[in-house]
Amino acid sequence: MESFIAGLPKVELHLHIEGTLEPELAFALAERNGITLPYADVADLRVAYDFSNLQSFLDLYYQGAGVLQTEQDFYDLTWAYLMRCRQDRVMHTEIFFDPQTHLERGIDFATVIGGIHSALVAGRKTLGVSSCLIMCFLRHLSEESAFETLEKSLPFKAWIDGVGLDSSEVGNPPHKFTRVFAKARELGFRAVAHAGEEGPASYIWDALDVLKTERIDHGVRCVEDPLLVARLTAERIPLTVCPLSNLKLRVFDSMADHNILELLDKGVCVTVNSDDPAYFGGYMNDNYQALADSLMASKEQLRRLALNSVEACWLPEKEKDVLRNRILAYV
Repeated sequence: MESFIAGLPKVELHLHIEGTLEPELAFALAERNGITLPYADVADLRVAYDFSNLQSFLDLYYQGAGVLQTEQDFYDLTWAYLMRCRQDRVMHTEIFFDPQTHLERGIDFATVIGGIHSALVAGRKTLGVSSCLIMCFLRHLSEESAFETLEKSLPFKAWIDGVGLDSSEVGNPPHKFTRVFAKARELGFRAVAHAGEEGPASYIWDALDVLKTERIDHGVRCVEDPLLVARLTAERIPLTVCPLSNLKLRVFDSMADHNILELLDKGVCVTVNSDDPAYFGGYMNDNYQALADSLMASKEQLRRLALNSVEACWLPEKEKDVLRNRILAYV
């Protein structure tokens, strides 16, 4: 199964580029930029990657982002992830970035997106990894801040495929951002949102019906509402599920408790993704392997998960057909 997973062509739809900051790169960038991290070494920083919930992770996540200062830093961060895509046979990736995290530190929007975009272009040309870019609004901040971020993004609109919603879910319901999502859709951006990770199933309804999103990021708490599961199934609304993230952040007590295969077998368009792999202990192959090891996922189930990711991605249908054929030929 390990060799099967290693060779299986994949698509990733839920990946925070700031969450790919490995400790080694964090220390290298800190040294480059004259920043002192509050950790003795790489091993000491890795020890800090023991989270009790989403917020405890976010506290470290935002601290780690402080080493990202220049366009070259953002390029190097993105390129390191793309190299991992090649290693894990990820053919296409749809990447989140959090501009507010950097704007609040005085980093220009152009610096952030310039580095990320340049790396994505190089990844397409030299690695054959296609990509889309999704700008997330931080839900613990105000809608006014999201509007300001949307305005700053407009000179770079051609580089951004959609908007999303992430950060602290509990206490920050989707309807808090109704107006800014409506404006983003009016401007031609596609929309996704994190919902149903730590927040209730009702947040998933709101993301779909209030924010008008076409995908739900996480969404595992949908099982609390049978009517919602029925809708997700009937409408083939994708869920970008992140198994190792869910385990690391205590959404599930053990991987054996995870509901992704239950949802798959009910006909929900669930997909496998790595979320913030530097912090959660695994990239794409690791997440697929966790399902095989703890849930006894079959090759047929993994094939369906991989095909679901193609169905749910934002590529044109002709390009989706190419990816589907690669998966089917491999299997």
